[in-house]
Amino acid sequence: MSSRLPSPPLGAVSRHLSPLVITALAVALLAGLPVASVGFNLLAGGTSATWSHLAATVLPEYIQNSLALCLGVGVGVATVGVATAWLTTMHDFPGRRVFDWALVLPLAMPAYVMAYVYTDFLQFVGPVQTALRDAFGWEFGDYYFPDIRTLPGAMLMFVFVLYPYVYLLARTAFLERAGGVLEAARTLGIGPWRAFFTVSLPLARPAIAAGVALALMETLADYGTVAYFAVNTFTTGIYRAWFSLGDRIASAQLAAILLGFVLLLVAIERITRGRARYHNTSNRHRPPAPRLSGVAGLAATLACLTPLVLGFLLPGGLLLRMALGEGDAQFGERFVMLARNSFTLAGTTALIAVLLAVLLAYSARLSKTLLATGLNRMVGLGYAVPGTVIAVGVLIPVTRLDNWLAGQWEAWFGTNPGLLLTGGIAALIYAYLARFLSVALQTVDASLAKITPSMDDAARSLGLGQGHTLRWVHVPILRGSLFTAGLLVFVDVMKELPATLVMRPFNFDTLATQAYTLASDERLAEASTAALAIVAVGLLPLIALSRQIARDSK
Repeated sequence: MSSRLPSPPLGAVSRHLSPLVITALAVALLAGLPVASVGFNLLAGGTSATWSHLAATVLPEYIQNSLALCLGVGVGVATVGVATAWLTTMHDFPGRRVFDWALVLPLAMPAYVMAYVYTDFLQFVGPVQTALRDAFGWEFGDYYFPDIRTLPGAMLMFVFVLYPYVYLLARTAFLERAGGVLEAARTLGIGPWRAFFTVSLPLARPAIAAGVALALMETLADYGTVAYFAVNTFTTGIYRAWFSLGDRIASAQLAAILLGFVLLLVAIERITRGRARYHNTSNRHRPPAPRLSGVAGLAATLACLTPLVLGFLLPGGLLLRMALGEGDAQFGERFVMLARNSFTLAGTTALIAVLLAVLLAYSARLSKTLLATGLNRMVGLGYAVPGTVIAVGVLIPVTRLDNWLAGQWEAWFGTNPGLLLTGGIAALIYAYLARFLSVALQTVDASLAKITPSMDDAARSLGLGQGHTLRWVHVPILRGSLFTAGLLVFVDVMKELPATLVMRPFNFDTLATQAYTLASDERLAEASTAALAIVAVGLLPLIALSRQIARDSK
């Protein structure tokens, strides 16, 4: 008697490996290629001299500064994010309804832009030190003023820009999970502070850990802030190894170490979360928020106002003043060209990302297999990978392909076409897609999951195929989500600096690279117009998010 298992029906195999799934597989592999490329070069030879030089000189500093940044920023964003989330969700005080939505606004301010603004504001000839000298009659050397362009200064920049990640997730956790259990704790005679540390904080721990992990990923991915503050980290090391030393393998190996840091953060977040599962206690069952008045109310208002002022209002106001009062005429032809380049890159990437996200999400919906789910998770890893790592991972295989194509073209037609991929914006858009496709995919996938299977069955009964069902049924329903997904990718590309600096074509500048270049040359007033435009664009999705928060708080 044969023990051979029956073969699966041909129909099942063809369904699981349909053209749609095969296309999704190709997209996922292309999205994961940059990360794989970095990993393949980890053990590559031929870099012993460069690597020994790095190990003997700057590598310990890279590791030390990166760890210190993670520690300082992690503690800072957790403290500010949890404190503001707890105050706005569990208490009523003057200005709370405004702080509910306004505390997310610092996300529109890229860290490197804020670094430029505060450097100008706090430097020796800036308004703060000038006012101190005028008020007290001090001269140079008569007083001590801390230098913002240091490692602690970089920590502060990241904390006041990235704390909204923790604020948003902790706020949701407090609203959904803390109502009923806090009421029970109150009946047992537990005071507010004890209830916070023993009930609310443990329940919100997974959300807080996720928010801190997101903030640390952004910190490790940053280049503009640490480079401008002269804080050597892995991102600055990768850039120098590629451009200064001309060693792409060494830069890939540094990128691999940085990728290891990021994966460690993801693992820690997952381990911290563990198997914790919590049931929501609806917002309707949340006890009325106690009113804080007098000194307590003033303290709560100041606690929420401080990060909002330091993270958005003050730098935004200073940017606007510099752009309008000390401007450089960049609002003219030069500014239009920079804006056109930025909008071209961002718009093209957003459009392609939305199309690919619909393809991947719809493929997973139809196949319902572990393969399709795994492909989407593979794509989702891109957002956790720093832009510098993505850039190196793209440039290595794409440069080789470019050289091969140029050789083949010359062999066939007798002329050298130059660099077809890396000489234009194609490779740069590919890098953007590898990093930000997951943003669009998560948005589209979440909305697609809300469409009931009965709609698919109804369309099938009317004779519509998969493609027509997607076009005539799903896309009209997903129209708002598709716009949101495209907007999020658009804003991320507009703010992206490391990948753009590494991969941009010759003499091709964007608003982000222009702001960085001018700020690096200490032309901060000239950089203000480009920086202000980036902040203005970043406000678009936050306005929608703020309106949603305001509605939920009523």
